[in-house]
Amino acid sequence: QVSLVESGGGSVQAGGSLRLSCTASARTSSAYAMGWFRQAPGKGREFVAGVGWTGDWIAYADSVRGRFTISKNGMLNTVYLQMDTLKPEDTAVYYCAASVGIVVVTSEEKYQYWGQGTQVTVSS
Repeated sequence: QVSLVESGGGSVQAGGSLRLSCTASARTSSAYAMGWFRQAPGKGREFVAGVGWTGDWIAYADSVRGRFTISKNGMLNTVYLQMDTLKPEDTAVYYCAASVGIVVVTSEEKYQYWGQGTQVTVSS
């Protein structure tokens, strides 16, 4: 069982930056990959970025590559999403997720654990 708690959402003007954090509390010693997804109003949930267990494997959605950076602090069981050059179309609820395994995954269906979500609003 993995519990995920996100923080760091908020409102910012276009071109600004935000950093999201997600701290995982696991009751098992299983390895797990971490990911960030987002859901905009009226749309489905989409993959944003993911990192493997060791932090070596990283994947990004095309829409955020070059603007967002995912990183992991293994000692703190925390994953971060640094979001720079934000655009109004980045406005969404952002979710942290965990997938049992070591390789980064991009499919929503492969994530077993989810955080409660944090709102990011980017104004033009």
